Amino acid sequence: MKTKFLSTAIGSMPYEDPAHAVDVALASQDAPIWPQLPFFGLKEQMEIQYSEGVPCAVIDEEKGRMFFDTARDYSDDFAAFYDAYTTAMDPDEGNGDCSSMAITEEFSKGLFALDRKLKADGKRLPWVKVQTTGPCSFALTITDENKRAIYYNEEFRDVIIKAMAMKCRWQIQKFKEYADNVICFIDEPILSAFGSSTYVSVQRADVVAHLAEVIDAVHADGAYAGIHCCGNTEWSILTDAGVDLVNFDAYGFGETISLYGKEVRGHLEKGRGLAWGIVPTSSKIMEESIESLEEILEKNMDKLSGVTGLDKSLIAEQAVLTPSCGTGSLSVAEADKVFDMLGKLTKRMKEKYGF
Repeated sequence: MKTKFLSTAIGSMPYEDPAHAVDVALASQDAPIWPQLPFFGLKEQMEIQYSEGVPCAVIDEEKGRMFFDTARDYSDDFAAFYDAYTTAMDPDEGNGDCSSMAITEEFSKGLFALDRKLKADGKRLPWVKVQTTGPCSFALTITDENKRAIYYNEEFRDVIIKAMAMKCRWQIQKFKEYADNVICFIDEPILSAFGSSTYVSVQRADVVAHLAEVIDAVHADGAYAGIHCCGNTEWSILTDAGVDLVNFDAYGFGETISLYGKEVRGHLEKGRGLAWGIVPTSSKIMEESIESLEEILEKNMDKLSGVTGLDKSLIAEQAVLTPSCGTGSLSVAEADKVFDMLGKLTKRMKEKYGF
C-alpha cells in the first residue's frame, strides 16, 4: 500500500450534528470516515451499533445494556442466519448480498449522513474508510443473560464472527461507489488485554483465525483491511492474521511496534502498511504541537528502521496517520484540535518526504 502518510481516523466523534461531523471528516482526512456518534445514545455504542440482525441479541434500554438470550430455542434463528450467510458469502457461489446484516440509520446517524453527503456532492473520492467492531472485542464485551462473555459460547461466537464479516462487506459495498479505494477497520481494543489473567483462556491461534475470517471478507469486496488497537498488544497477532494495516497508538506506545521487528519487516515487505496513531485523543492534545508530534513520529520511525533494517523511506511510503483512538469521549474543543492537527501533520509529512 503506497499510502504515503494518508490520513484517516477512528470512528467515534463527540459532535451532536451528524452533518457537521461528516464535514469535519471530509476536511481533515484523506480517507474520510463515517462518524460514530455516542451522543445519540445506546444504539450508537461500539458493540451495540453492530448488533442489528444478529440472532438473539436483546437491547435493554432501561438498564442501558445489551445481551444475548441463549436460554430460548434459537435453532430457527440460527438456521435462517446461516442460510443468509451461505447465500452471500460462499466463496464459489455466494452472491455477496449482505443486506441481512445492514446497519440502519436508527443505529448509525453518521453512516447515512456521509452517504447523503457523498451522493449529493457527486464526486468520486480516492479513499473512504468504514469500520466494524472486531469479533473478539464484541464477543468478550457482550454477555449472555447470565453475564458471561458470549465469546465462551462457541455457537454464538461463530455467529458473531460471521455477522461482523457480513457487516464489513455491507459497508464496503455501500461506499465503494463513492471511492476508488475503501479501507475497513476492524476495531479490536480488547486485544490490549490479550494475555492478561482476565482472558487467560483466550487462545492466540483462535484470535488469529477469528481476525483472518473477517479480513478475508473485507478482501472479498476488494477493500483494504485494517485492525485498530489503541493499547499495547502482541502486534504479531495482527500481522499473522494477514491484515493490510496495523493501527496502533504511536503516541503512547510507539516503541512497542519495534519489539516485533521480524514480523513487521515481513509485513512491510509484502507491501502492507502501518497506521500510526500519532495524534493523542486525551487531554494531552492541548499540550502538543505539530512539531512535537512530528518529533515523536520520526523517533519511532527511526527506531523501527534500525530494528528491521528497512529503509525509512519505505516505512514512510507505507504509512497512514490517524488519531490514537476515537474522539467520542473528548470535548468538542479537544476533538476539533485532534482533527486540525491530523490534517496539518499529514500535510507536513507529505511535503517533507516529497509525496
